[in-house]
Amino acid sequence: MSLSASRVLVALLLGLLLTGCSSLPGKVERSESQALVNTADTRLAKAFGPAVTAHPDQSGIRALQSAEDAFAARILLARRADRSLDLQYYIWRNDTTGKLMWQALWDAAERGVRVRVLLDDANTGGLDPMLAALDAHPNIEVRLFNPFANRGLRLGDFAFDFSRVNRRMHNKSFTADNQLTIVGGRNIGDEYFGANMEVGFQDLDVVAVGPVVREVSTAFDLFWNSPSAYPAASLLGPPGPGAQANLKAGWDQVSRDPEATRYLDAVRQTPLLRELDEGRLTLDWTTAHVIHDDPAKVLESTDRSDLQMMPLLVAAFGQPRRELDLVSPYFVPGKDGTRSLVKMAGSGVKVRVLTNSLAATDVSAVHAGYAKYRKQLLEGGVRVYELKPGDAVPPPEKDKERARDGGVPGSGSRGSSASSLHAKTFAIDRERIFVGSFNLDPRSARLNTEMGVIIDSQNLSGQLARQFDTAIPAKAFEVRLKADGQGMEWIEQGPQGEVRYTTEPGAGALKRSWIDFLEVLPIEWLL
Repeated sequence: MSLSASRVLVALLLGLLLTGCSSLPGKVERSESQALVNTADTRLAKAFGPAVTAHPDQSGIRALQSAEDAFAARILLARRADRSLDLQYYIWRNDTTGKLMWQALWDAAERGVRVRVLLDDANTGGLDPMLAALDAHPNIEVRLFNPFANRGLRLGDFAFDFSRVNRRMHNKSFTADNQLTIVGGRNIGDEYFGANMEVGFQDLDVVAVGPVVREVSTAFDLFWNSPSAYPAASLLGPPGPGAQANLKAGWDQVSRDPEATRYLDAVRQTPLLRELDEGRLTLDWTTAHVIHDDPAKVLESTDRSDLQMMPLLVAAFGQPRRELDLVSPYFVPGKDGTRSLVKMAGSGVKVRVLTNSLAATDVSAVHAGYAKYRKQLLEGGVRVYELKPGDAVPPPEKDKERARDGGVPGSGSRGSSASSLHAKTFAIDRERIFVGSFNLDPRSARLNTEMGVIIDSQNLSGQLARQFDTAIPAKAFEVRLKADGQGMEWIEQGPQGEVRYTTEPGAGALKRSWIDFLEVLPIEWLL
């Protein structure tokens, strides 16, 4: 080892030792707060209140399939809120849409709206000055969930406090005036809202009114007031001089960016924006309920089922009698999950799975975890589809008239050169559907906190089933067993008929070898 390399290694080790001694503040003042209930006179309540009253004990649901619709809905809720905005997210990028969203929240705070933002701290590296400036606004409070003690070299936390920082808050919700809410799979960032033409995620949210909104607010309050939610001021300190001016300068720069201008023009053209703005949103009125993990899950080192939403999900979702359709970008069923799916298929239930192909996935290790079970699933009668890179899944042909109401599982309508599935949704018997943050993998089940909404809707669940019937086979590779039973093949449906691949299509030999290597490592519990 050269002298310079030795010095770098020594410096890194010293840095780890020094940062490893850092710890979270022991005594933190947390002012407990709850979602506001005195919002019946707000603009949102007046716009949607009559419809809510006309459908007692039911919630109005609208799927947000297109990326522009998902962004437009959030921006409009921020602009129309009169009393409160409560936001909970795993990732918030400091990019075009991230800055536009912060600006919308700032403008709301300027007109007197109380803004509470709860962010998981795993993805806030380098954002401390910005978060401190936002938190300093008298009407904005930012809290960081399960934060890193080392605000600079976070590697120290991974080295000395891994069991804690490996557990994250993956929940996603956006609630305005306790009247309308958005729940689903999207984080805040360009790749989730179709503003990045190079990389894009196909995702799904729902916007809802009615009783389910209060359930989302209750879940938010539970996390907001939990011991793992640290006020930003307790970790970041006061903002530096000129911090507010730097914020606004960044927002002004975005507003002048030609690509941002083109994106906002596309957003303004969405029919959803006009419907929301005019209070005439077409909704599916039905029963819907929120399920979520307990925030204490991140503090427990054991698998306590009473802190996890998986048992709640199974109980609330029920057992399928005819069909089970699963969409999960990070699909690692494990031994127990594989046995359950095979057992269902063996009992006559049509089980279909859509996940990312190796060429489309953004996490190779997760694909390796899934690949271990793929052949067993196929042998058990489960049909498996892997989304091709860059291919969006449109609404079924017969539902195109309802495309404005949102399809399933979701797409970035502007497209991208590298598109990947990110929606998390599943449905049974064309009767009930789940939309949320929960991936069918060990991390969602045991490590992260998750949330979502279960909706009794033949419309939405039927759309997902019809996509498996028609659109998905054309946009994904179907994985099948070879006729001799000795291996697998990937079937692509093209204009000239079927094209068959004997290795994972679109992935080179080096990438396939890397997956083979990852499959033998004991890392499934981390995935």
